[in-house]
Formats: sequence, C-alpha cells, structure tokens
Amino acid sequence: MPLPGHTAGGGFSLTITMQRFYNLLAVLSFAMAGTLTIGCVLFYTRIPSLTKKYINDLKVELTETILEQVPVPEIPKLPTETGPAIRSPF
Repeated sequence: MPLPGHTAGGGFSLTITMQRFYNLLAVLSFAMAGTLTIGCVLFYTRIPSLTKKYINDLKVELTETILEQVPVPEIPKLPTETGPAIRSPF
C-alpha cells in the first residue's frame, strides 16, 4: 500500500492544497520584495529634502538653546551729537 502523496512509481506528488500554498507564498514574497524596492527608491530620492529639513530644525533648536544660556547684551544708545572724537580745550 503506497503512502499518501506518493505515486505508484515511488515519486512524490504535491497535493493541490500544498501547491496552492506554495504559489501563495511565491506571490507574497514577490509583493514584499517589490514593496521594499519601491520604498527604498522613494526614500533614496527624498534624502536631500529630509536632510535640509533636519538641518533647519537643528539650527532653530540650537539657536534657541544658545540664546537661553548666553545673555544678550543691551545695545548702547546712539549718540545725539556728532563731532570730533576728542573735544578741543580751546
């Protein structure tokens, strides 16, 4: 009496259910590989804009942090008179 799944000649024959399962796995792996490829291409093409965005965000954050830590000196008032740097005693 031959075992289930074996042919009379001793070869192995996949049942229809297993063949469908393997076909489904093949389709899913193709879809995953395609999705990953498309995602990588899209990410690679957007690297310059992402870099600019992160650099701008970093500049703003660093500026705010530095201004919090270092006091900004007051700007002196402008002179109301103009003339020579040293007044003449005569």
